[in-house]
Amino acid sequence: MSSKLVVTFGEIMLRLAPPGFERFLQSPGFVATWGGGEANVAVSTAGFGLPSSYVTVVPSNPIADSMIAEMRRFNVDTTRIVRGKGRMGIYFVENGANQRPSKVVYDREYSSIALAKPGDIDWDAALAGATWFHTTGITPAISESAAALAIESVKAARAKGITVSCDLNYRKNLWKWGKTASEVMSELVKYVDVVIANEEDCQAALGIEAGVDVHSGHLDHDAYPASMTARTF
Repeated sequence: MSSKLVVTFGEIMLRLAPPGFERFLQSPGFVATWGGGEANVAVSTAGFGLPSSYVTVVPSNPIADSMIAEMRRFNVDTTRIVRGKGRMGIYFVENGANQRPSKVVYDREYSSIALAKPGDIDWDAALAGATWFHTTGITPAISESAAALAIESVKAARAKGITVSCDLNYRKNLWKWGKTASEVMSELVKYVDVVIANEEDCQAALGIEAGVDVHSGHLDHDAYPASMTARTF
């Protein structure tokens, strides 16, 4: 077995979707699965044969137990998951068909990870043996305390000499708690070795403006090198 341990950190939510292409109000039943960018990475790296551990904060109830069991099914270590107050976040998905786009409705306020704060996770234990730590820009967008916890996580990983990666994953509908994405993520990426992003993420999450128009659909490839050197953190 590889000695490389990947640890990921972030929110996972219960995904409820009507079967097939039915509308929310058409179906008497919803299919329940789980979704979260950081959890997806843990499942993927475990699938490639790398030891992988997922860190989050969830309530102490059977719904959270179901999620943990699902992660274990994919050979992801869940022993570093923390139990806390709050609830599991939920999102509802209506699959699009032809000209009708997909629709997503979030119900994640007061989730356990949104209520979590610095000090709630023992990072010495959570990062024990890790060689790579991954997070995203979704968790800092959820709440002020979650943002502080995310920054605490990357600081702890950097202090231990662990390679840190972050998918900026900008979600404009989440940044409502006070600070802008640029204010928070500019601080967080100071402790990141590998940033995963497209041109829109760089502009919206980091405030980098280098002549790339993310709305026109036209790509100026010469502007990309400038985007990467436009700002020093």
